[in-house]
Amino acid sequence: MIEATIPAFLKECVRRYGARPAAVFSQSGERWTYAEFAERVDRFAAGLLSLGLYKGDRIGIWSPNRPEWLIAQFATARIGLVLVNVNPAYRTSELEFALNKTGAKSLIFAASFKTSDYVAMLRELAPELEGAAPGRLKARRLPDLRTLIQLGGEAMPGAFGFAEVDAAGARGGGLARLDAISKGLDRNDPINIQFTSGTTGAPKGATLTHRNVVNNAVSSARAMRLAPGDALAIPVPLYHCFGMVLGVLAAVAYGVKMIFPGEAFEPGETLTALEEENCTAVHGVSTMFAAMLDHPGFARRDLKALRTGIMAGSPCPEPLMKRVIGDVGCDQITIAYGMTETSPVSFQTSPDDPVKRRTGTVGRIQPHCEVKVVDETGETVPIGEPGELMTRGYLVMKGYWNDPERTADAITDGWMKTGDQAVIDAEGYCRIVGRIKDMVIRGGENVYPAEVESFLLTHPDIADAQVFGVPDPKYGEEVAAWIVLRPGAALTEAGLRDWCKPQIAHYKVPRHIRFVGEIPMTVTGKAQKFVMREAMIRDLSVN
Repeated sequence: MIEATIPAFLKECVRRYGARPAAVFSQSGERWTYAEFAERVDRFAAGLLSLGLYKGDRIGIWSPNRPEWLIAQFATARIGLVLVNVNPAYRTSELEFALNKTGAKSLIFAASFKTSDYVAMLRELAPELEGAAPGRLKARRLPDLRTLIQLGGEAMPGAFGFAEVDAAGARGGGLARLDAISKGLDRNDPINIQFTSGTTGAPKGATLTHRNVVNNAVSSARAMRLAPGDALAIPVPLYHCFGMVLGVLAAVAYGVKMIFPGEAFEPGETLTALEEENCTAVHGVSTMFAAMLDHPGFARRDLKALRTGIMAGSPCPEPLMKRVIGDVGCDQITIAYGMTETSPVSFQTSPDDPVKRRTGTVGRIQPHCEVKVVDETGETVPIGEPGELMTRGYLVMKGYWNDPERTADAITDGWMKTGDQAVIDAEGYCRIVGRIKDMVIRGGENVYPAEVESFLLTHPDIADAQVFGVPDPKYGEEVAAWIVLRPGAALTEAGLRDWCKPQIAHYKVPRHIRFVGEIPMTVTGKAQKFVMREAMIRDLSVN
């Protein structure tokens, strides 16, 4: 175990690998060594101090993969701020909930991303920004938020620019205070909040510590056999544990060069980065690997340097794994399984595992962790029998932020309930055979039906809504909804989607919608989602 905070972790990396390349951003062309990266981190950390942000304060970040995201990840940890990761796909209602739930005092945000106009959404949530001095916001709907920091371009009224904060850190006295502040941090301090959609409607803020994420990163890096000469492509999003822990922190563990192909995944850009930077490792969900293999320019790429990486987020079909190994040459690619609440990885395959083990299982338990499979009464089942998978050890989150009841429901005597049904064989390999929770995994994104249902029920024309997943050849699963309208309502599928799109993330918007007169129920009044799912599968001719 590494008993270090993130600032100490980075400091040791700089001591060992300071002259080595740290990060390459293909879109902007920026390149830093680890020593240069640490200097940027310190400047921005000092700038945050100048804004009156101190240990324990929550600070949100709402942005795609940009250089500033990487700086902010370490700068906030440098002074003990709790970084609140906001999904770039979030809309107004989701952003409002995340900031208010955590009592975020500050928000770092991009001006826009794809079709999302973040500035416009912030103006909608906080019209008071127009007349507010930067750092002195008082918004009715965001009562805790005081300071906004905009990435790129001229900052909107009421916000600081990122460069402005960086410059304040360089010229102020904060730099001289950083080491003392970092020494006062504890490895068990909360350092990051990541929202996981809630099965009872509202998202939950999984709260992770320095110790959680540093050790999980090191374990996953060791499983991939990363070394200082490696170059890791990170096309997965930084707002998620996959990017910031299994990508960034795992790279820092061994002084690995990080390559960010773009603000979001695009197969052509990723292939170009893999080739131009001689990447030896790459991360992605299975749909990303499939998109790269199916890209029209794939055959022309020289990817002979590729060796390892992680495929996670959704099951990996055996034919795809064989293509990744055979066509790409990434013969040591690993499969990882976990959840945000476990920092995130609890199981990972080994590069030595045969293909069938890397497709039929999620590998074996990580070091310093315990797992058990239990029946409905909580008793451990025999080897080879299914039950709920539970995890215990350093990797279990501190809890759900400001949510003791749901924390108590999720963790018992240190054991984290995964909600997944699993089988562990005599050799310790784990197979995930089902989901006790009815979560939908769409292209690596977790969608919890209860959250979407709660949102749909706010529509004035909807009397009842049931959401579930159906198979999809591209995304693994797609979101389907059965809707009961109120008497006299005339809502259409297109109208409902148009209503959803500005308010919830695109991957949560139901792809398949059926308007029905009633929902199939059990005698005790519970919705029979399996009946709905089977009916939709027949109608759509998918399996």
